[in-house]
Amino acid sequence: MTGRAANGGPTRRQLARAGVALGGALALAPLPAGPAEAAPAGSGSRPTLRHGSAARAGLLPSHLRRLVADAETFLAPSPEHPWYAGAVLLAGRGGTVALHRPIGMAVRYRAYDEETDTGVEFPPGEQIPMAEDTVFDLASVSKLFTSILAVQQIERGALGLEAKVSSYLPDFARAGKQDITIRQLLTHTSGFRAWIPLYSAPTYEEKLQRIWDEQPVGAPGTAYLYSDLNLISLQLVLERITGRTLDTLLRDEITAPLGMRRTRYNPPASWRPKIAATEDARAPWSGLDRGLVWGEVHDENAFALGGVAGHAGVFSDAWDLAVLGRTLLNGGVYGRARILSPESVELMFTDFNTAFPGDEHGLGFELYQHWYMGAMATPRTAGHTGFTGTSLVLDPTTDSFLIVLGNSVHPVRSWRSGSAPRVAAANHMARAVPVRPARGRTAWFSGMAVSATATLALPALDTSSGGARLRCGLWWDTEPRADALFLEGTTDGGTTWHPLPFTTSRRGEEPRQHPSGSVTGWSGRVRHRLTAGLPAARHLVLRWRYTTDRLYVGRGGYLDGLRVDSADGVLFDEARPADASRLDAVGWTPSAD
Repeated sequence: MTGRAANGGPTRRQLARAGVALGGALALAPLPAGPAEAAPAGSGSRPTLRHGSAARAGLLPSHLRRLVADAETFLAPSPEHPWYAGAVLLAGRGGTVALHRPIGMAVRYRAYDEETDTGVEFPPGEQIPMAEDTVFDLASVSKLFTSILAVQQIERGALGLEAKVSSYLPDFARAGKQDITIRQLLTHTSGFRAWIPLYSAPTYEEKLQRIWDEQPVGAPGTAYLYSDLNLISLQLVLERITGRTLDTLLRDEITAPLGMRRTRYNPPASWRPKIAATEDARAPWSGLDRGLVWGEVHDENAFALGGVAGHAGVFSDAWDLAVLGRTLLNGGVYGRARILSPESVELMFTDFNTAFPGDEHGLGFELYQHWYMGAMATPRTAGHTGFTGTSLVLDPTTDSFLIVLGNSVHPVRSWRSGSAPRVAAANHMARAVPVRPARGRTAWFSGMAVSATATLALPALDTSSGGARLRCGLWWDTEPRADALFLEGTTDGGTTWHPLPFTTSRRGEEPRQHPSGSVTGWSGRVRHRLTAGLPAARHLVLRWRYTTDRLYVGRGGYLDGLRVDSADGVLFDEARPADASRLDAVGWTPSAD
């Protein structure tokens, strides 16, 4: 259930590859550091967390306010039912948590009425509002903890990334699984189907037999298929090689060293008033008839495994998850505690699924997924979601982090679909990281609307003397392939527009040619200098056109310092007020961020 919809099918998009580990020894190609302009002052340090202002975090407060306002809209029908009964939002940059806000209710419904498709509410006096320290069933976000524990063992030489799972668990080799590797479990390329109902097997031994007898639906390494069975299998490996149960490993190796006191499997009964309730679990939408699940793991397989499972079962609150995120952004250290080496963290944030574009995945972490990371998504942005309504997004490029914890299956899983609140929050968080103009006080900004077209056109220019060139600053970050920024020209008054090839350059890199006259995807979130040779014409009009599809967007595009020179001199210079006033902007707006 952590990775499937109400009908039992997969609900997630897929993910990853690069870096090699053999016999526990890590070998990594160096990765480029995030651009200095994107990181707040002091980013070379390894900060611990504290609450502070948006300004202290290097964030724009207006966009954090909009993040909260948009999140609150999903407490109302969106479109038919609330996406969640409540949520806790946490966002920050560097060592500063600039936003930590509870909204809505942690416990609202005592049951679900399937006849009327309504929630049966507790009396008002028995409902519990969200609080900053409300604890959530993390669902599949639990997979990150299992993955960290595995990478720790790889780092120590006790586990081989390319080793076969069957070398640790001989029974695993049955049914054609003998060649599945540890890496394939971590990157969901093992060939396992999404899940099987382990909860229907009466004993623990029979549950294991179902895993041993499970036949892959495809050859290992040939496709990406998100599966809970991968992390359950990894749990069994970890318990075998360490002689400790997964909950003990979690406590000893992660939560105790980092001081994460609100993170554990199987929370005690005394925690229940501080835990967000989940679902009224009954057939046919649930595999088990349990009534209101509150204080126990929601996932049926994790529940059947005693609440301790590699794919689900961890409970935590927003602050503890922020500590974990800060630890990873710090390169594996928090305060005086180190749980991973910087090289191991790089391994987790490195794409291992280059053979499966769109399904980027590090070791345990999903990468570059706009469907819930929104405009925070970059090739190095790492995160995960959970079926109960949870998510964690870490962007090393801007040293920022976002946690959205919602109880979106309360009172029933069918009330919510998609990841709209996660995307909206991530878009606002991305916008909160300023993009400063390279020259002057403002730049032209394309906006971040979906299903939109924005154009910025220069006045008609006479380039007939030849040798005319356009120069400007360009910054872009779009959803790859789906959204793009085009440079075009017309000589017939706009009846026909033609692409204009251009070159972009940045310090320390070779110039890049763009023969199609367009850019898409991620540019490193730094400004580039653009030059374009222009055709000779009496009346040449140049325009920038930015287009987005109906689903997701990146951070958009910025233009500044627009200037056209020719053999006759300067034909256009945005720095001259008279010239700037002649720009025709539709959708593009001046922005100082």
